[in-house]
Amino acid sequence: MRKIKIQNLAQLLMQLRFTPEAKRRKQLDAVEKLLAIIDIDQEYPFDFVCFRITGFHPVGLEGQELVKGGELFDDLQIFISKLSGQLARPAVEQSQKIYTVEELAEAFGVSTKTVYRWRKRGLVALKYIFEDGLKRFGFLQSTVDAFLKANPGLISKATSFTRLTDEQRKKIIRRAATLAARGEMSRSGIIDKIATEIGKTSETVRYTILNYEQANPDRAVFDKPSGVIDSARAAELYKLFKQGCDIKELMSRFGRSKSSIYRIINKRRARVLLAEKIEFIDSEEFLEGDAREKILKEPIISTKPVVRNSIDPFDLAGESLLPEYLQILKDTPVLKREREVELFRRYNYLKFLACSAHLGIKPSRVSSARLQQIEDYLAEAEIIKKMIIEANLRLVVSVASKHVSGRASLLDLVGEGNVSLMRAVEKFDYTKGFRFGTYASWAIAKGYARKMPARTARSRKAKAASLADIHRDLRTKDAADFVAIERARQSLAQVVRDELDDREQYIILNRFGPVGLPIKKKTKTLKQIGEDLGLTKERVRQLELLALQKLRQSLSAREFELLTG
Repeated sequence: MRKIKIQNLAQLLMQLRFTPEAKRRKQLDAVEKLLAIIDIDQEYPFDFVCFRITGFHPVGLEGQELVKGGELFDDLQIFISKLSGQLARPAVEQSQKIYTVEELAEAFGVSTKTVYRWRKRGLVALKYIFEDGLKRFGFLQSTVDAFLKANPGLISKATSFTRLTDEQRKKIIRRAATLAARGEMSRSGIIDKIATEIGKTSETVRYTILNYEQANPDRAVFDKPSGVIDSARAAELYKLFKQGCDIKELMSRFGRSKSSIYRIINKRRARVLLAEKIEFIDSEEFLEGDAREKILKEPIISTKPVVRNSIDPFDLAGESLLPEYLQILKDTPVLKREREVELFRRYNYLKFLACSAHLGIKPSRVSSARLQQIEDYLAEAEIIKKMIIEANLRLVVSVASKHVSGRASLLDLVGEGNVSLMRAVEKFDYTKGFRFGTYASWAIAKGYARKMPARTARSRKAKAASLADIHRDLRTKDAADFVAIERARQSLAQVVRDELDDREQYIILNRFGPVGLPIKKKTKTLKQIGEDLGLTKERVRQLELLALQKLRQSLSAREFELLTG
């Protein structure tokens, strides 16, 4: 299933995970009613969408762009699927008949593919727990009746197609068995080939074979994939999945069932999470019984930061010296004290929850729901971290303005300060009652004192030293230290290649030089990189900060220091 494209709607779904179940069920009903009135040819403000689902108007979305009705219609269906998955109840407990996809197709004499097309036309499917213990899509009798009434022509057209005869079913089974015995094609490849040959859909062929195998377990057409998938193939599969490759395509490419594909993906997801070091500022209130209700009761989207005028970097540095983005920061909102404490408390509590759920994970036995829960916690924590960073960018400029000298330009200082600000967000202890601005100012100034003189000294030394001197210095290094540094450098270079796109790699390599080398070659300014890439200095600055945030999540403290030091 694809992800929700409307960012605000995706964030709202993530935040609803933390609301009580009874309230979420009401919101699920509200989404279904909203879907029924959406006109795909109209446009809607997100304020309208949020109010119809939650009953409140989000603050801070002034000047929002309108959402296209067609896109909203598609995303709301995904919203319903995911939310109903969180609230799934046993199908047998429902007061109405629940059809599975297959049962609905059987009832109307159509293929399951046709049923999926009906869903795109507005037939609402919710997730239920069926007798085999698995969650699957189901259709309420009342929902089906309403859809039939609204689309009589559509149903008539779909049911007019002839169904397979017994002879056609036998032909499909014989042909599938012949192709499978050759061992040259995957299950999905064979199904697609037969569908083309007989002029039927792949879904028709797939379920014909599936029904046969269920009725004749001792005469299965296909053998299960043999052996355990090797690490390299599993890594390739997971990489394709992250890039948006469809599950059916993965099944065809790797010759495995859907459940097998998901097991492999979940194992890789679990290993990624286990490798991630989750740190947070602990608090006794996190252990209280009502901590979740108190800390996560309000969605973060509902409150707008307020501008504070105590910091004005333009009083400290000439406006003509500042890049375009600094002028934009004149009106950037910063946080009130109460809002700041609220965000830091929520940020650390979410990481506490992620860490708690993280404990005891076994890649071989972990549910998708648990992995999704951890990923949701960390995703919302990252959103909050970004909010705090953006609200304090003016603080970086203010501190940087006081350290401008002939040895360091304002642009260089702002770049260094942004890195220190990112670290400060993670290390700040909000429970002690201090303002984050005070702590961040100290952390940024400390970073300048530690890095900038050292960088200047290295520059002077590099200019004065000859190549022979440099080689002599390297030869005198302890061999074990050199090997350790080289390994860290290679690991760092691999992370940069894996985590950043080509443009972000170009910016990082030209801002900091070849990753991990003890002596940096000459780097480029924001303006020079912007000219190379056809971007403004401000856009380059944004991409640099985004790239550093990505790397900070993937690198150890030592590796990050090796990159930025």
